[in-house]
Amino acid sequence: MHQAPDIWTLAYKQAPMQEQMSLIHEKEQQVPGSVQYTIKRFKRNEQWNMEDTGMMVYHYEKEKSRESFLELKFCISGNVYCRQKDTECDKCKLNTSKDCLSKEESVDLLSFKFTPAQLSQFVKPRAANDNVISDEVMAFKRSSSFTKILPLCGKSRMVLEAMLNNTYAGSLENIFVNAQIQMLLLHSLDCMVGEKEIDTISCKFLANEADRDKIVKAREVLIQHIGEPITIKELSRKVAMNECYLKKGFKEMFGTTIFDFYQSQRMEHAKYLLYEKGLSVTEVSLLLGYSSISHFSTAFKKHTGLKPCELLLR
Repeated sequence: MHQAPDIWTLAYKQAPMQEQMSLIHEKEQQVPGSVQYTIKRFKRNEQWNMEDTGMMVYHYEKEKSRESFLELKFCISGNVYCRQKDTECDKCKLNTSKDCLSKEESVDLLSFKFTPAQLSQFVKPRAANDNVISDEVMAFKRSSSFTKILPLCGKSRMVLEAMLNNTYAGSLENIFVNAQIQMLLLHSLDCMVGEKEIDTISCKFLANEADRDKIVKAREVLIQHIGEPITIKELSRKVAMNECYLKKGFKEMFGTTIFDFYQSQRMEHAKYLLYEKGLSVTEVSLLLGYSSISHFSTAFKKHTGLKPCELLLR
């Protein structure tokens, strides 16, 4: 099996000393068929001199394809957290966190593991002159494992910081984190093959920052309406953008159509509700705004290859 280097050791330039590592918070998701992830937050020692580090691990198993995976790992230092967050520090509760005396810096370790089945949805037909490196990785057509250190571009940093510092809880946090993971994958692949300059983007109107902001807002609206289906016409009105521009711009910026993004997020949340929360198929169908259980079951099987009841039995 391919052995990737320890990301903490890369960031710290030496192996970690376990007695110095004080774990503050840990979160993980192990829902079958979904991206497996862990997020660990440690109290930062003042003597640690660490560099923010990203890593892509491509593990290929020729004879056991189901054991192949792509993993993204990150070590981020310098994030500030409140020691009293769980008990609601008065300063932070009143949105005056800049005056909070309970703030400390952290080191955050994040890991996201994708299976070939999860990545296949992002492989799209490309023109002959397009760079196909990312598609080869997502389709697991490369026949040898590798580890690549990723430069942390501004877009990846923004996604990671939003994920680490979000104020959501429960179901809303699950929806938000799943959407951020998809963006992190997209930006990491961009970093691997070289990011596109804005001038080379095929949708020329996206050279306008205001229009890019509208596309980002549209994605946020979709996440907020995960249980209230919204039409493209309604979405275009909410962000004040022409429907055609909205559809083209969304595909260009996020690498997927509005419908595919929305459906994938609904199904990912459905897995969470069924497996983690133990809700019934009927309850999940209603929460996600489906008019009938059969429509939900059909959509779920198309996305996951399983019937909703089969996930409940795992």
